[in-house]
Amino acid sequence: MGTLLALGSAVGYGVADFAGGLLARRVPFATVAFLGQLGGVALAAVALVAPGSPSTVDILWGGLSGVGTGVGMLFLFRGLSRGSMSVVVPTSAIGGMVLPVLVGVALLGERPSPLSWLGVAVAVPALWLVSRSGGGTTAAPDGLIASVGIATQYLALAQASPEAGLWPVLAGRVTGLLTVLPLFITTRRAPRPRPRTTLACCAAGAAAALALILFRLAAQQQLVAIAVVLSSLYPAIPVLLGITALRERLSRRQAFGLVAAAIAIPLLAHS
Repeated sequence: MGTLLALGSAVGYGVADFAGGLLARRVPFATVAFLGQLGGVALAAVALVAPGSPSTVDILWGGLSGVGTGVGMLFLFRGLSRGSMSVVVPTSAIGGMVLPVLVGVALLGERPSPLSWLGVAVAVPALWLVSRSGGGTTAAPDGLIASVGIATQYLALAQASPEAGLWPVLAGRVTGLLTVLPLFITTRRAPRPRPRTTLACCAAGAAAALALILFRLAAQQQLVAIAVVLSSLYPAIPVLLGITALRERLSRRQAFGLVAAAIAIPLLAHS
């Protein structure tokens, strides 16, 4: 079940990134990030009726996770708005995956099985191959900063106790909203997005919040390092959506990457 939840998280993140990347080319990236966090707060409000008894520490961990989300989304969408998907997405995804794995092993005492380590070794190049689309301008710093934010998001949320329920996710959506608010305010002179665009931004953020809820549930059932790696397979989703919805052509290396990602999943399930 933990594997399925983590893969569901990857689907949610993939849909959110696909939609957010398209929207960030039409409206200011800070607007996409802010409205996305607003949608995430609305979805995470289910914590108000879901069971849970969070401590102050749980809320603080959730809040730190939201800061990571806010920073990660700002720099991810900034890179995507510059047309740098081929650099930003793989850098942010791989960095956001590798850092939690290293922290989990070095500081949290996690010990993935040999098969899981093999899955990690397969998943890293798979993510790179899937995400590389060729062309695009270089925006590696955006991807690197986004990766630190994404790693913080995963690690901090995983530290909240199971008894806290979904409250840490809600706390994270609130701090994520506050993190992107100052930059959003600077775009007040930009034309206001149309209602349909506003709704799309909120929906993308709600998908990301749902993905984070699924990740939290997955991390309670298996090693954090493995849950992170499985959730980090999300770049495959925009590629598949690009092929099916936008009729984009799949490159040979992306095809190899998708096959490698499919091979990595059962290996990672042996945590």
